[in-house]
Amino acid sequence: MCGVLQIPRSSYYYHARKREDDEHQAEEADLQERIYKIFTQSRNNYGTRKIKRELEKQDVTVSKRRIGRIMKQLGLVSNYTVAYYKSQQKPSNEAETANVLNREFQQKQELSILVSDLTYVRVAKKWHYVCLFVDLFNREIVGASAGPNKDAALVYKALSSIQGNLTNVRLFHTDRGSEFDNQLMREATEAFGIQRSLSAKGCPYDNAVAEATYKSFKIEFVYQRTFLTLEQLQLELGDYVHWFNNIRIHQTLGYLTPVEFKQLAL
Repeated sequence: MCGVLQIPRSSYYYHARKREDDEHQAEEADLQERIYKIFTQSRNNYGTRKIKRELEKQDVTVSKRRIGRIMKQLGLVSNYTVAYYKSQQKPSNEAETANVLNREFQQKQELSILVSDLTYVRVAKKWHYVCLFVDLFNREIVGASAGPNKDAALVYKALSSIQGNLTNVRLFHTDRGSEFDNQLMREATEAFGIQRSLSAKGCPYDNAVAEATYKSFKIEFVYQRTFLTLEQLQLELGDYVHWFNNIRIHQTLGYLTPVEFKQLAL
């Protein structure tokens, strides 16, 4: 055909390569835009694995290596790549309550077993605390509270914020902190017929789901913000819980959000 049209073959190859380069550049630009959008919507938390899953939902198949290269080009660094200070554990109480949960973290009934823990948050120049309740059925944060004191009242407030019938809760598992094992919480759990379960002394693995949730909570929320007032902390905490439950995908749930997992299961 080049001979018939009296066009050098080199011209054909030049235009063919140019067209391929233009198509590749357009594809690369589109992919960069998609990755950047997914990363920012994840609040700078997703790495290559979760971004790959989100791209697959858009019918885009890309290797984790290519995603990593593009993230490096765009200067996108996940919050999880930064090392943070780990606080020292305080001595636990000697309560006789057994570890009824026994690391059975996979549950098939909604709101059947709840786990919880506490963490600290700097507000202005003082420490405040956050309590979260997590449903083992779908890893959803079903209750949350924030306040200036690390006490039973903070835990009770988080329990009271749960939207659901608390008589359906069969078991409530925590570590051996005095905030969880006290008269107020005993009365509250007994009122709804909820059995208590405590981790073994000095064994955080017995409450692994709560520990993992709090690790994510600290990296994705606490370390990324500056709080000036308790009201600001409470407002942004509510926003984070909504994002965590409705938008953030979880590897444990097959890369679904807790709400998506619950809707699919029920």
